[in-house]
Amino acid sequence: MKETIRFKSEPTRKRKIHEDVSKQIRYKVLKKLRPGDKLPPIRELAEMLGVTRFSVREAIRSLELLGVVDASPGAGSVLRSSSADRLVNPVANFLTRQRKLLDDLLDFRKILEPALAAVAAKLASPQQIGKMEEILRRQEDKFSDGDVAMDEACEFHYAIAAVSENSIAMNVLQVLMELLFELQERSFQIKGRPQKSLAGHRRIVAAIERHNPGAAKAAMQRHLEDIKEILLKRLQEKSTAP
Repeated sequence: MKETIRFKSEPTRKRKIHEDVSKQIRYKVLKKLRPGDKLPPIRELAEMLGVTRFSVREAIRSLELLGVVDASPGAGSVLRSSSADRLVNPVANFLTRQRKLLDDLLDFRKILEPALAAVAAKLASPQQIGKMEEILRRQEDKFSDGDVAMDEACEFHYAIAAVSENSIAMNVLQVLMELLFELQERSFQIKGRPQKSLAGHRRIVAAIERHNPGAAKAAMQRHLEDIKEILLKRLQEKSTAP
């Protein structure tokens, strides 16, 4: 059976099918169930989502590791949690509860990405800089249409890292971006947040275009500090809400 699910593309690798299937199951199936309810059989889920049974099995295994479902061979899978937010954003909600881990992730980005921006300022070709500028044009166009343009925000950071041609740095950045994706997507709903992000990206590109490593490093540092401030402020507001 041909896989038909489509999700946001990622510049450095294609998202694994079972990760997309897992997200589809959380949105389309689990939100309609109550704790203790059984999921539909694997064959039925595969037909519903238009994917292979193998992909469904892998997706359920990942949901089990996240503590969302209990899966037993021959007995099917049972929903463990009734929290719709936990079902839809398990990683984001885990980071919300583990504030120290979130701080560490954001601080590590401030160690990694300014250095990558400095490298890009030294080595970026006109074609690579043109790609960064093209991403920002798409980001701005999506903002005008009311889209938060998270794909473009991630692609921009990947494009900078790609200039280094350092596979370790690129893979580490990818993991960080995936872990923080859902939280950042939420923060983009805050009024003015998308525009602030775009302004930060433009400052970074301008420094890279001038081939000024110090300015590029400083611009990226400022951008990531803005992101951290917004994310932590948003979480603080949620934790103190009545």
